Amino acid sequence: MVVVDRVTTVAPLPAAGAPAPRTAPRWIRSYVRGLLWIDLAAGAAAGAFALQVRFGSPLSAGGPWYPLLSLALPPLWVLVVAVSGGYARRFVGQGTEEFRRVLRAGLVLTAGVAITAYAAKVDVARGYVLLALPTVVLSCLVLRYAWRKRLHRLRRSGRCMRGVVAVGYLEQVRDLIRQFRREPYHGMRVMGVCLPPHQVYAAAGEVDDCPVLGDFSTAADAVAASGADTVAVLSCPEMDGVELRRLAWRLEKSGTDLTVAPALMDVAGPRTTIRAVAGLPLLHVEHPELVGARRVVKGLFDRAAAALALVLLGPFFLVLALCVRLSDPGPALFRQTRVGKDGVEFTLYKFRTMVVEAESLKGGLSFANDHDGVLFKMRRDPRVTSFGGWLRRYSLDELPQLINVLRGDMSLVGPRPPLPDEVARYGCDVRRRLVVKPGMTGLWQVSGRSDLSWEESVRLDLRYVENWSLTLDVQILWKTWSAVVRGAGAY
Repeated sequence: MVVVDRVTTVAPLPAAGAPAPRTAPRWIRSYVRGLLWIDLAAGAAAGAFALQVRFGSPLSAGGPWYPLLSLALPPLWVLVVAVSGGYARRFVGQGTEEFRRVLRAGLVLTAGVAITAYAAKVDVARGYVLLALPTVVLSCLVLRYAWRKRLHRLRRSGRCMRGVVAVGYLEQVRDLIRQFRREPYHGMRVMGVCLPPHQVYAAAGEVDDCPVLGDFSTAADAVAASGADTVAVLSCPEMDGVELRRLAWRLEKSGTDLTVAPALMDVAGPRTTIRAVAGLPLLHVEHPELVGARRVVKGLFDRAAAALALVLLGPFFLVLALCVRLSDPGPALFRQTRVGKDGVEFTLYKFRTMVVEAESLKGGLSFANDHDGVLFKMRRDPRVTSFGGWLRRYSLDELPQLINVLRGDMSLVGPRPPLPDEVARYGCDVRRRLVVKPGMTGLWQVSGRSDLSWEESVRLDLRYVENWSLTLDVQILWKTWSAVVRGAGAY
C-alpha cells in the first residue's frame, strides 16, 4: 500500500498475510553459541583447578570419582545455566539480567550437589566442592563479561543490532531514536516509525532519518517492510489493551518481539509489580525508599569507601596538588558553594582547573555557553588551565569530593551537585533531585557527561532518585571507570 500526499510519501507496505515465523538473526545464534563454549570452558577449567589444588593430581584423587565429576561438570553446568534461562534470546547483551541468571544457576548447582550427596550418602570432599563451584561461577561471569564487551564494540560500529519499529507520538518516537543512537550498546536501531494518523503527513516522510511506515493500524505490516524484528509501542491512548492484544496476535505469526513502554517510563525494577485484580493486570508502583535501613547502609558504605580511598590516594593527592600549583599560581583546591540534600548548602572541594579569577570572568563569557539549559558549559573555556584540562578530561579534579562524602555532604553515587543559582531556576519537578544527597558520579556521568542536554541530565537524575538501590550504585561505580578512561563529554 502506498499513500501519496502533496508533501509526503509514506513507505510502501506489503499486503497483509500470514508471514512465516522468523528465525533468530545470525549474530544472535553466533552469540549464544559463544556463550555455550564459554560455559563449557568455565566448567572444564573449574574442574581441573579444583582437582589440581585439592588432590595435586588426578591419580591421587582417591579413585575415578573426582576425575569423572570434573569431566561431568562442564555439560552439567551448561544444563543448569540453560534451565535458569542463561541462553534466552531476549537477554542477549543484557548484562545485569544475564549475570543474575548465572548466579542463580550457581546456587541451583550448589544446592543440587549438596542434596544429592546427602540423599545418596556420598562423602564428597568439601574442599573440592568449595573450589569447583565458586570457580565455575566466577570464571563464567568474567568470560561472559568479556564476551558482552566484544558485542558492545561491534554495536558501536553498527553491527549486531536489533531492528525496531517504533509506534507512538512524534516527540516520543524522536526521543527514542536519539536515545538508541546515543547508547548503541543497547543494540536497538529504529528502522521505521508508525505515527497517529494526524501526524503521519506532518512528519514529511521521516523522523530523524527514520522512514514513516504508516499509522498505528499498519504497525504489524511495517515489520516486514523495514526488516525489523521488534515493535516498540510507546505510551499513547490509542494503543489500549484491545489494540495491543490484536497487535500481539498479528506479530505472533512472524515471531516478532513486542515491547511496551508504560507511561511511568522512568519507574522500573523492584518498584513495579504486576498484580491480577478481578482479572485485570494492574501495575503496582511502590514508593521510592528515601529513608530507612538501606539508606543507612548506603551512608556507611559511602563513608567507609571514601575513608579508604583518601588513605590510599593520599600520596597521589599531594602530587596532583603540587602540579596544580606549578601549572598556575594560586591555591591547589577550589572551594564552591553547592546545594545538597533538602536544599542545604555546603562547600564542595575540587582541584582547581581554572585561573584564580575564573568566577569574575564568567559574566563576559555567557554568550558562548554551549549548554542548552541552566548550566554553563564551554567546550573550549579560556579560563581552564592546561593542566586543568587534563584533570577535567579524566575527572581527577573531582577526587577531593571524597572529603565531602566522608563529611556526609555527598554520596559516591547520586544526582549532580548543583549551584545555588541553578537551583533558583529549578521547576517543581526538577527540585525532586534534592531529596537525596548529590553524588560524585551518577547516571549522568556514565551516560554522556557534559554532552547531555539539560533535559536529559534532569531525566537521568530523576530516574536515579526514583529507582536507586545498592546494586544500581555498584553498577554505576563500575561503569564510571570506563567513562572516565574514555574521557568523552568532559569539558
